[in-house]
Amino acid sequence: MFTTLRSKCHFLRIPLVAGFLLIAASLILAPAAEARNARKAHAAQSGTSGQILNVRSAVLMDARTGRILYSQNPDVRIPPASLTKIMSMMVTFDAIRSGKVSLADQVRVSRHAARQGGSRMGLRAGERVSLNRLLMGMAVSSGNDASMAVAERVGGSGRAFVRMMNNKARQIGMSSSTFKTPNGLPAAGQYTTARDMARLGYVYLKNNPSALQYHRVRVLKHRGMVTTNKNPLLGACPGADGLKTGWVTASGYNIISTVRRGNTRLIAVILGADSAGLRSHEVRRLVEAGFKSRTSGITVASALTKYSYSNKATASSVKKHKIRRNKATAQASRRTGRS
Repeated sequence: MFTTLRSKCHFLRIPLVAGFLLIAASLILAPAAEARNARKAHAAQSGTSGQILNVRSAVLMDARTGRILYSQNPDVRIPPASLTKIMSMMVTFDAIRSGKVSLADQVRVSRHAARQGGSRMGLRAGERVSLNRLLMGMAVSSGNDASMAVAERVGGSGRAFVRMMNNKARQIGMSSSTFKTPNGLPAAGQYTTARDMARLGYVYLKNNPSALQYHRVRVLKHRGMVTTNKNPLLGACPGADGLKTGWVTASGYNIISTVRRGNTRLIAVILGADSAGLRSHEVRRLVEAGFKSRTSGITVASALTKYSYSNKATASSVKKHKIRRNKATAQASRRTGRS
């Protein structure tokens, strides 16, 4: 009799244990499922839908409200390159408003500033240039020399100015960015995200709307050196009037662009394009999709998949990018045994 009861208890224990396991599993998996659903809902609301643009990271923002209309890998850390100069200019405009400096100030260019590598305005050590002119050199020429000269004047030194930049970044909610140089030249530990760059563009334009007078200029001449604005949308995309491009080897081709049509202004950020041509093509795609979504009532992601922007100058760049991506995928598949 005892044997029979023990057998029955044994068989009763199995479904009870299984039931407890199912309940425990549901308690563990439910929050994860809820989190996935929340992410999907957020993606649908913001128009995010996988890898649509041929770049590492992108964000489209409404410049009036600060609302993100589309994002693709928005929190991937990438070196900002010369997009850094937007933060440098914002810190400088803050200093002008506080009375610390003025646009008319004559800044003596140090040897250190004049010797900055990369893109330059063409400054010479010892010359005096107005702060206003140096800001123009930062915006148009992407002058690393101009950026350092401004940093030394406003901050007292490049290092002190960078501290001001990082303090400002924290103040405006750029939680995933760290600056190490005032001009974006490569430095260990310097990074940003598309989300943070969009936030920077939003606050910059909100606080300094007149700054666009610098960014819309296409050519600058200083002491016989002629430099051109690298923003591909100026003169090519209706309503484009800013802001800044950037490139270093580690980042690829970056851009913060802003376009106004009627009462709508959009801020588009592209980080990590493989070429200048691809950057131009994809940022134009993003901008046009943004405006199309506002008139058609569809999401930006849907507009991106439906909208076809043709530009012969950049079509080859897009084609080459896709070929490289397909080759990389094939190589990865061979290594992992997946097809």
